[in-house]
This record gives sequence, C-alpha cells and structure tokens, in this order.
Amino acid sequence: MAYQRPVRLCCGILATGLALAGCSGAGDGENAKPTATEKATASSGTGATSAPAPTPSSTGLDFHPDPDRAPKTRAEAARMARAIAAAPVNWGPGFVKRNPYESDPGYWPVLDADCVWQRAPLPSTVLATLTRYSELPAKDSKGPIRLAAVVTVHRTVKDAEWEMAETLEEGLRCPDQQLRQGERITGLLSQGSDFGLLGNFSSEDTLTEGGQYFSDELGGPYYYYWIQSRLGQITVAVAGRGAKGRSGPEVDAALQQGVGQMLGQTESELEGPE
Repeated sequence: MAYQRPVRLCCGILATGLALAGCSGAGDGENAKPTATEKATASSGTGATSAPAPTPSSTGLDFHPDPDRAPKTRAEAARMARAIAAAPVNWGPGFVKRNPYESDPGYWPVLDADCVWQRAPLPSTVLATLTRYSELPAKDSKGPIRLAAVVTVHRTVKDAEWEMAETLEEGLRCPDQQLRQGERITGLLSQGSDFGLLGNFSSEDTLTEGGQYFSDELGGPYYYYWIQSRLGQITVAVAGRGAKGRSGPEVDAALQQGVGQMLGQTESELEGPE
C-alpha cells in the first residue's frame, strides 16, 4: 500500500459553501475539467516525451517533488493518475462504482461556446487524465449521491497553472452549463485561492465552484459542488451532486474525504517515500 501523508485540509472548507477548498468550472466527472485546449494543439500521441524537472513549491507549502519521479511518458502518467484517483472506498462507507466507472484516458472534457460539455482528444500539454465515478445508492426514499474524481497529469507545472486559470474563467463565462443530455447545472459561483489564503493549506492553488443541479431522471434543484486543487504538474478535482433527501453537508463530507485522499496520494507519488 502506498504511503499516505496527512493532508492539512481545513475541515470547514466545504461546509461554508464557496469559502475555500478548491474547485473548478466544470460539470461532473464525465464533464468535469475545464482545459487549456484553446491554447494548445490537440494531440493523442503516445511517444515518450521528457518533462522538465519539477521544482520545490515557492508558495510556502511543504511540498518537495523528486525530479526522478516526475512522469515522462503517457504510460507513466496514466499509472500515476490511476494511483491517485479516488475509488469508492475513499469517499466513505456505502459508496460503490458507477457504470461506467472510468473514463477513456485519451480524451477529456471541453466546454464549448454554447456552454455544453464535449469530449475531445488530449492536448499536447497533457500526458494523461482519468475520471472515476462513484455513488452512494438511493435508499430509504433518499436519492443517490453521485461523485466524480478527476486526475490530470500535465507535462509541466506551467501547463497545470494554465489549466487552473482557465478553469476559473469557465465558470465566469458559463454560469449555466449542460453536463450531458438531461443534466445541467445553473447559478455557478467560483472562487480561487493560493496556498495560505481562504483556508487553503493543502495545495499550491485551489478553486471551488457551487451551484444547483437539475436532472431529467432525479429532478432538482439539488446541491452541486466542485473542488479542484494543484500540486506541481498534477491537478485533482472532485465533483458532487445531491438528490432528494440528501443534504449539502452529506455531499461535502464525501468530497472533503475524497480530495484529501487524492492530495495525499499526489504528494506520495511525486515526492516518494520518506
């Protein structure tokens, strides 16, 4: 089992709405990650490409990536993404896999000009991305809590920083978004914070986004929240949607647990065992 470092994730982050944490301007897991596609040439090549050596964080965060552990090929990045992405057990008791469970690692979501999420080939700035879908099944007249975990391994730290910046812009451009057929989110509000600001003591920078979720299947409006954080060249994100009988704090508790696990595993992967 990989060593897990404790992550200093403020317990009050998610419970205070958009107060802090980290999130993004995307939809759920399948449509969960704004991209730098408009600034990069789309590419799904699989050849080995050297990545610049990561450097210690300049933010004050106690994070010191080992250059020898930085992924240099798509295969290495895909392995790392799978090691980091939260599985059902990481969200809390009772969560199970959804079907499909994992996204195609050769594609990622892109928010088009009409604020509709589409799938597109990975840009040249990204080595790998992976989304996993989990849920707490409906029970006792309560609907399901559906969650997604997204990991994106960029070629460089600068590429990851661009993604974070563009993610924040997506929420401003499209406060109402269509996730897929029959699902949409509205009234999105986004906020970003660097390390040490607004309670962010677990990542170099983080984004949060909240709004209301509507579904042809489940109805609505229901609670919706998204968190995205960056450590080095890797971004991790979690998205949660409530349902009938499910409160915001229930969704928040699972998101907090999932993102904490993913940030801890990201540190372990990039720094190596102590």
